[in-house]
Amino acid sequence: MAQRMNTRKKPALSKALPLLSLFIVWLAACLPAAARVAPQPSARGCSPKVYAALREPATEEKSSIEIRCSLSLDAGDVITKQLLISGEKASGIEIDCGGAVLDGSRGTLNFGKPTIRIRSTKAKDGGWSVPHGVTIRNCTVKGAIRLQGLGSNGQAEQVRLSSLKPGHTTRAQQAAPNGITISSVNFVADGNIPLYAGPGVTSMAVTGSRFTGESLGTAIYLDAESALNVISGNRFEMTTKSRELIAVDGSAENLISRNLFTDAVNGGIFLYRNCGEGGTIRHQPPQRNEITGNTFSYPKGSRDVEPAIWLSSRNGARLYCLTAPSAPFGSGLSSKDFADNNTVTDNTLKGGALSLIRDDGGKNTIAGNKAE
Repeated sequence: MAQRMNTRKKPALSKALPLLSLFIVWLAACLPAAARVAPQPSARGCSPKVYAALREPATEEKSSIEIRCSLSLDAGDVITKQLLISGEKASGIEIDCGGAVLDGSRGTLNFGKPTIRIRSTKAKDGGWSVPHGVTIRNCTVKGAIRLQGLGSNGQAEQVRLSSLKPGHTTRAQQAAPNGITISSVNFVADGNIPLYAGPGVTSMAVTGSRFTGESLGTAIYLDAESALNVISGNRFEMTTKSRELIAVDGSAENLISRNLFTDAVNGGIFLYRNCGEGGTIRHQPPQRNEITGNTFSYPKGSRDVEPAIWLSSRNGARLYCLTAPSAPFGSGLSSKDFADNNTVTDNTLKGGALSLIRDDGGKNTIAGNKAE
């Protein structure tokens, strides 16, 4: 009897397996971007020798240090060396500052350079060695964190050359850091953009962090061809000279949620696509982004306030659009932003009007937002 029962069960199980596989695929697709990143094994801890070198003051000869192991710092540590996290060998590392300061502020040797640079490197076969699954937490960063793959920004030469051919978005994403987690970090800006995700960066998660100080640019910049990033539960208490706080430049499928913007008079979150700046064609439009549950607070009596959220904020209104390269794709075909099919819901404007949510795109969902 037991044998007959087993033979009846096996066909049923074999029929169920394909359905189970489909369910797992569907479930994975429904998870937030950060949750879809494959977990990385924790890297080994750093040796006393690495700790000693890290804690030495930065000098002209030794201004930076490569980190390929996990670090746990002390609250009283002040690190003045630039931290470099490079290539596949750095994947899976965790840097827990425990309240320590990474100091690249004005007057230090590394002022003007990224305090932490997470970068892909060129492999011997011509491909890219990509860092992934890196975690940075509990740090005070006086300066900036920069993620870069093909290049540091949209005008970098390798980015430009790639952009002149079809398939650029895929190439940029394959070459860029991915699965980077930045948690409970206190950014203190002093001119430079405190967090810059270069072309092609995917699945970066920025949570529970605070942005203070002043930037000549934005607080966070999501550069062209980046996607699937999460910016959630952060406080933006910094000021900018003239820019919005978060730039979504040709970046798609990002989640920006539950953030507090205490002074967004120069702009909150702008979605656009640079139309060939630096001779680079931007391929991916800023579409399928979700901006939800954020709070924008404005000082009493604020005037000349820029939009809290602006979909298609440029639409070709830049001089370099006139000399941008032509191509049958991306910004080479049209200088328009095409910030379409985005979702803007349940955001609160304290001291501001609903007109501060501006939609110059198409087929965007704008609902449930309120002014107080």
